[in-house]
Amino acid sequence: MTVLALASPLVAGLGAGLSLIVAIGAQNAFVLRQGLRREHVLPVVAVCAISDLVLIAAGTAGLGALVTGAPALLTGVRWAGGLFLLALAALAARRALRPGGLDPASAGGAPSARSAVGTALALTWLNPHVYLDTVLLLGTLAAGYAAAHSGGAEALGPDAVRWLFGAGAAVASLAWFTALGFGARLLAPVFARPTAWRVLDGAIAVVMAAIGVTLLVGS
Repeated sequence: MTVLALASPLVAGLGAGLSLIVAIGAQNAFVLRQGLRREHVLPVVAVCAISDLVLIAAGTAGLGALVTGAPALLTGVRWAGGLFLLALAALAARRALRPGGLDPASAGGAPSARSAVGTALALTWLNPHVYLDTVLLLGTLAAGYAAAHSGGAEALGPDAVRWLFGAGAAVASLAWFTALGFGARLLAPVFARPTAWRVLDGAIAVVMAAIGVTLLVGS
């Protein structure tokens, strides 16, 4: 067994994970905003990363077929997620109309840790795209990669390759959410201006409303 045999599925999973996670979406927008406000960043990042770990593990274990085989469950999650995102879009639009500068020293009006964690959980688990992309697509990619890159006298077996691929995707998720949440503070000088918050919250409102409408129409 060579180092290349271990590294190849890890790198492939890392690339696949980043390609799915690094995209404009409600979850990333929320993590970015929490990072900029420096409000409950650690628990929000932990919730997003751990949730992704669970979903990636489920997909790697082969539970994608179970998700797609429960249309009633997906429909219920789609409606709940769509309505929730529309409510968050309305709140973001309201903030965009009345923006404020970034003042980390001011804790007035900051949401509680429970509220922030609850929102992060809802944005993750009430979004059917998470199940379809993370569980089904990543699970399919892991299985396909394992089938194509396993076997041989010194190579890994398909199960090991599949789980190494999943581990790479999990590392991508952890690295992305950590960088997004804790790296956002580097943009604090930019967001000291109310106009920057107007643009960010306006973009968040558009993204969340678009995803919410898509989920409801797709129901």
